[in-house]
Amino acid sequence: MSIDYNDFVAEHVRTLPRSGIRDFFALVQKMPEAISLGIGEPDFITPWNIRESAIYALEKGKTSYTDNLGLLNFRRAVTDYIERKFGVDYHPETECLIGIGVSETMDTAIRAIINPGEKVLYHVPCYVSYSPGIRLAGGIPLPVVTREEDDFALRVEDLEKAWEPGTKALILNFPTNPTGGVVEKDRLEQIARFAIEKNLIVLADEIYAELTYEGEHTSIASLPGMRERTIFLHGLSKAWAMTGFRIGYACAPHPIIEAMMKIHQYAIMSVPIFTQEAGIEALRNSDEAVARMRDSYRNRRDFLVRRFNEMGLKCFLPNATFYTFPKVSATGMDGGEFARRLLEAEKVAVVPGTAFGQGGTEFVRASFSTSYARIDEATQRMERFVRKHIQ
Repeated sequence: MSIDYNDFVAEHVRTLPRSGIRDFFALVQKMPEAISLGIGEPDFITPWNIRESAIYALEKGKTSYTDNLGLLNFRRAVTDYIERKFGVDYHPETECLIGIGVSETMDTAIRAIINPGEKVLYHVPCYVSYSPGIRLAGGIPLPVVTREEDDFALRVEDLEKAWEPGTKALILNFPTNPTGGVVEKDRLEQIARFAIEKNLIVLADEIYAELTYEGEHTSIASLPGMRERTIFLHGLSKAWAMTGFRIGYACAPHPIIEAMMKIHQYAIMSVPIFTQEAGIEALRNSDEAVARMRDSYRNRRDFLVRRFNEMGLKCFLPNATFYTFPKVSATGMDGGEFARRLLEAEKVAVVPGTAFGQGGTEFVRASFSTSYARIDEATQRMERFVRKHIQ
């Protein structure tokens, strides 16, 4: 008897698209000579004091489970850091949850608040997991397009147009992956007033906040009336170069954290204790290391954006993250064709903008989280390719 495995896979999972990033980089893995400007992976090694804390925790035999919410000392370090850096006060015992990266805490937050059929606003282009996460929770995604002429900042006018009855939440990711876009405080205040008016809960993914190059980052949770309706999501992967430690956290009012904990405890149990011990060190004693990495990224950003514009690919200067989002339509190609042909011809990998949803068709994402030397070589190869095709 033959088995039709589609009968065993849930329909809402079967119809879910695969990640456009991962599909593309399956091809890159077959080309060891390729230079990748694709994956958002810092090329820095985690600072030694942080690694040493993890090693010391293992040497001391710290190999047990922790509280489902996370190690209390780490939660205290988290809430102290958020108050110091973002100006928002949370209670470590009841308003903080440690998760496996921001990806898990975002998924847990969506599942904790969304009933089947409820709608969620989110801006695009955006990180690849938001729309699938909403759908997996039974929700209905409502994309709101951001534009190149606005440096991919979100406009409240577009939120108002996209809002529909039955909308419960708004996902914000500023600074934004993939564009590097930010929202200035005055515009963020308008978005906050919109959320209050429409009685929305905001899921604020602020993982790139520390990688802001000019001015200061403002968290929407710090604005009047927003602490009580914001799920603040953050983690250590990017600015601290700790991707493999898999540490994220959520801070929110107690009833929300309690709901998230119920999901987290059945799916994850708890984050490894020795990585949480390293997280304590990261948040309390690594500001200088983060600043040094940020300065290096800024120099790489300036170089990469200048090179794109010199070769004829229009690219705005992102004020945060380690991503650029150059427009490739001058070559007569969309982002998908450009990325495939560039990889084949010059062995340089960038991510098609279509992987990030509406508004990304004419763009590619290129990361400057790799070394300056590799960025230099990659842009020489790209210029050779672009000069052959630019119109």
